[in-house]
Amino acid sequence: MADIIQLLPDSIANQIAAGEVIQRPASVIKELLENSIDAGSTFIKLIIKDSGKTSIQVIDDGKGMSETDARMAFERHATSKIKSANDLFCIKTMGFRGEAMASIAAIAHVELITRQHKEDVANRIVIEGSVVTKQEKVQSMPGTSITVKNLFYNVPARRKFLKSDPVELKHIMDEFHRVALANSDIYFTFHHNGNEVYHLPKGNLKQRIIGVCGKHINDKLVPLNEETEVATFTGFAGKPDAARKTQGDQFIFVNKRFIKSNYLNHAVRAAYEDLLAKDMYPIYFLFLEIDPANIDINVHPTKTEIKFEDERLIYNYLRVSLKHSLGQYSIGTMLDFNVDQNFAYKFSSEASNKGNSDGFEKGRETYSIEREARFRPGQEQVKGWEDIYKSMQEISIPDQSSAHIEVQTMESEAFQLSGDEAYAAKSISSKEPYQLHGSYILHQVKSGMMLIDQQAAHERILYEKYFDMMKNGEFLMQKELFPRTIELEPAKSTVLKSILDRVNSLGFEMEEFGHHSYIIHGTPSGLDANIPLDQLIEKLINSYIENIEFELGIEENLSRSMAISSGIKKGRRLEKEEMTSMIDQLFACQLPYKSPSGKNCFIIIEHDELIKRFNQ
Repeated sequence: MADIIQLLPDSIANQIAAGEVIQRPASVIKELLENSIDAGSTFIKLIIKDSGKTSIQVIDDGKGMSETDARMAFERHATSKIKSANDLFCIKTMGFRGEAMASIAAIAHVELITRQHKEDVANRIVIEGSVVTKQEKVQSMPGTSITVKNLFYNVPARRKFLKSDPVELKHIMDEFHRVALANSDIYFTFHHNGNEVYHLPKGNLKQRIIGVCGKHINDKLVPLNEETEVATFTGFAGKPDAARKTQGDQFIFVNKRFIKSNYLNHAVRAAYEDLLAKDMYPIYFLFLEIDPANIDINVHPTKTEIKFEDERLIYNYLRVSLKHSLGQYSIGTMLDFNVDQNFAYKFSSEASNKGNSDGFEKGRETYSIEREARFRPGQEQVKGWEDIYKSMQEISIPDQSSAHIEVQTMESEAFQLSGDEAYAAKSISSKEPYQLHGSYILHQVKSGMMLIDQQAAHERILYEKYFDMMKNGEFLMQKELFPRTIELEPAKSTVLKSILDRVNSLGFEMEEFGHHSYIIHGTPSGLDANIPLDQLIEKLINSYIENIEFELGIEENLSRSMAISSGIKKGRRLEKEEMTSMIDQLFACQLPYKSPSGKNCFIIIEHDELIKRFNQ
């Protein structure tokens, strides 16, 4: 029988390896930026076109490569980072596997221009599909420039599965943020389609965080600086009021390498356990410096997963260090052993030593006053109580042997009810809607009663309204008396710029003002005036970014984002007319059952079910 096992050609082997290392344009950018960092660069320039699909270029002022090294860089398992197996346990560079450049060259058109500082001329190499087509001497500045064009040109299946430009740009931004944050001592610039997106001069970590995330984050950061016998913990954590309902701006670096670790993320959550609701996510930029011999980074080709020698110890140190930092800045709970925590009043030790009970009495008095204020009902809770009692009628008891007491009117039942409950009973009897807990609308229907989620219902109403506006090109705009200016962080500004025409078709009138600023001349008619405009735009962009991975049509995505951003939120009190109008508009929708995010807009409790519940 003939032999059937054979060695694969290098070109095919490189394409298979590229499937693991190079998944999208962002993967190429990550590998090229890390190579520039390992080359000792102080300035790195990233230039992309069409979200990296057409062209990716990285220029640095690093040490460059010789003619032989430039050619060897594209061979599989060729690297300058390690020389023996023992080097794997003390890795201090970003790269070490020797696969990235060979993988990139196998699936793209690559041009490399590199010059060492001591040389007078540079070396230029052109590679297409692992085949060197040109090698020559050229003039160039010291350092290295690598251009990658037509990514996946010879792997059409992979190119076909690339996402839309906004999605790929988002992934590129994520990789750029990780590298730029970890290397604040390097000057970075980032250009997309001829526009400068980021300009990040060399500085300290906080300056770099502000440069990446925007000026608004400046006063929301708490520094972390703890040194232990196993690791050093530095960086910044966000104050609780900076937390968000979606994950974002959460970074953990180990020896300047970004890692993904649900275990360490849980340690951070544990440090915030009494400060945040379960559905809120803190922001943090945390750096761990640890002996390379105590970690293993050779776990996955992307090098974003790390194995710790004692992961549980790192978990506890991170949690305690972060909790201590939050406590130092009076954000977390800190125990003061010099104060009696049982009383609000701090009486002097002098009075206590004299046996004077004034301190205790004042403490008890203060506690009583605070307790009374805490439990005293507000005006809106007792509003209308006099009308309720005026409308009560006497209860008629026909006979002591009777098994029940007949209530003459619905109003007389209010004798046993609180103000809100009595109003609810009265409203239901007259079929008027009633608001429960500032979040739900109770409405009587023929078969029983209906509970409407006011936020979900309003989002459904707005979604269909905005979708029709974008589809038909008909919208109403309200001009601003004085145009307003908003400033966005670079990443969000880039997203808004790419969808600005569609956003304006929702009823906005915005134009770019330069330096990531925008002027707003008009807003959609009927927009809630209580929503700050800058926060609305931020929420609109955030919601759009969250949904782009679903590959929705841009009209559907923007309509959904606008509805979620501007819809009525839970906790807002509604007037009877507002509730009635919302009910009418909801059931005029094409799909009144679900909100744009998939939540039920209403539920119906049948009359038979109510009877069963009371007869249990």
